[in-house]
Amino acid sequence: MGLYEKPYKNSLKIETKKYTRSLMREEITTMGVKKIGFIGTGVMGKSMASHLLKGGYDLYIYTRTKEKAVELLDAGAIWCETAADVARHSEAIITIVGYPSDVEEIYLGQEGLLNHAKPGTYFVDMTTSSPSLAANIAEQAKERGMFSLDAPVSGGDVGAKNATLTIMVGGEAEAFQEMKPILQLLGQNIVLQGQAGAGQHTKMCNQIAIATNMIGVCEALIYAKKAGLDPENVLASISAGAAGSWSLSNLAPRIIKGNFEPGFYVKHFIKDMKIALDEAERMNLDVPGLSLAKQLYETIAESGEENSGTQALYKLWNNE
Repeated sequence: MGLYEKPYKNSLKIETKKYTRSLMREEITTMGVKKIGFIGTGVMGKSMASHLLKGGYDLYIYTRTKEKAVELLDAGAIWCETAADVARHSEAIITIVGYPSDVEEIYLGQEGLLNHAKPGTYFVDMTTSSPSLAANIAEQAKERGMFSLDAPVSGGDVGAKNATLTIMVGGEAEAFQEMKPILQLLGQNIVLQGQAGAGQHTKMCNQIAIATNMIGVCEALIYAKKAGLDPENVLASISAGAAGSWSLSNLAPRIIKGNFEPGFYVKHFIKDMKIALDEAERMNLDVPGLSLAKQLYETIAESGEENSGTQALYKLWNNE
């Protein structure tokens, strides 16, 4: 009997875990918000929206190119023809689009979310955008009896697929607590950084750190190549030491394999660095490393790599 006791206990444990997760998911979807709008189903947005569907929410989606949403529609999402239609149907709306100008149009335009959503609606903008725009949206939402959080993310396509994103949030604590169960379906490291705009400022810190780190990653790999080293062996050593970083562990292997597909677009990274430089200038802060990184990325974008992943910076040193 003892021979079979351990497998039986293990299988019971697994089933208990599955049952617990099921109860937790059911509890989340029966509290408060049940209808979620989602705008922007690009490289990251599509994966993020799929987690909400799996979480049991009614999902109303809109994106400029409907073809990008086909998989979500097949999985049960409901298509809306405009952002205004999303607003009319939803109790909470998540957006993750390209540029601050897109955010401004979607939220503040004549056919935007604020003009068509119901009082009590929650907005969560996960685009990397301007802190001042985030504060403006939050103020206008509050005037209409609505709630707005700026919640940019870090973790790229891998984090979006695995629901392990880092989410940096700005806004009122009560709104954050209401939206946190939803955010927990998308990420793991979720921190309220302060009032409206604080999430975007935190994301600028993130992008500043990544910008110069990407230069170091690319220079290290090209140095290894010129020295006649095996880059995979080099990576095995340095990624486990003091040089270790997310970019070194996740993007360097793609560089070695010649994979420059976007987990995060060069063009969007340039946009982020410009926002950070503008904010730094307002604070009379000199950021020479960030300025250099932006110049290098603009060079690679001008050579036709604007739609490649940020690891394409490596091509500045290696044109083979």
